Amino acid sequence: MSLGTLIDTSKCTACRGCQVACKQWNGLPAEKTKFFAGEGYQNPGELSGVTLTLVTFKEKGSEKGIEWLFRKQQCMQCTEASCVNVCPVKALSKHLDGYTMRDEAKCIGCGMCVMNCPFKVPRLDEKRKAQSCRFCADRVQNNLMPACAKTCLSGAISFGKHDELLAKAKERVNTLGDKANIYGEKECGGLGVLYILLDDPVVYGLPKSPKPAGGIPKAFFSPFDQIALLTSGFGLCLNKLAERKEALAKQARE
Repeated sequence: MSLGTLIDTSKCTACRGCQVACKQWNGLPAEKTKFFAGEGYQNPGELSGVTLTLVTFKEKGSEKGIEWLFRKQQCMQCTEASCVNVCPVKALSKHLDGYTMRDEAKCIGCGMCVMNCPFKVPRLDEKRKAQSCRFCADRVQNNLMPACAKTCLSGAISFGKHDELLAKAKERVNTLGDKANIYGEKECGGLGVLYILLDDPVVYGLPKSPKPAGGIPKAFFSPFDQIALLTSGFGLCLNKLAERKEALAKQARE
């Protein structure tokens, strides 16, 4: 892992500028949402095929009253990436700099990455293509920082070399003291997205000890999953036929 991002939750103000920047840079549409029941002002309620980064809100009761715990949620860019391991068509791969690359043309919409991600990040869009944070690869490969890091006004998101970010995180945790901790140093072989948290990871909705899938699981070969895969493939064929029919009809009208 050579590149990564560091998210200091102690600095996050939940302005959600990162959400807007992500949509703008990636050309993603808005979606009709409503406030997420039980999570205060979190909006949208969860990630989707067109919302690839999301600021989550967690309410915590304390002697001071209600405290807000904010966290930017997105693909964690795992070193031991379950999505890469279980993809039956190799639509996912790891870049030399450590982040996960997605070849949308290869994706068959089987949902294996969705089912096996320990962080519950990938989602299928309306075309049944699996979507998640792209690490702004087009920007990064041209020596630019990801759009979310570029737009963060509070300095909660840092981008750079992974080892330097980890050293920065350790220094910051020592300064914050109390319950402050680092998440992502060892989980799933090390995460490209490091967090500085102010409480236990579970409070933020993160798994305590995430376990990566080591390969296409046996469950994939169960009758249910075979049917799901065949259905996805059949649906994809129908979509292609419909597109072809529409194209031929358009040519005939012209």
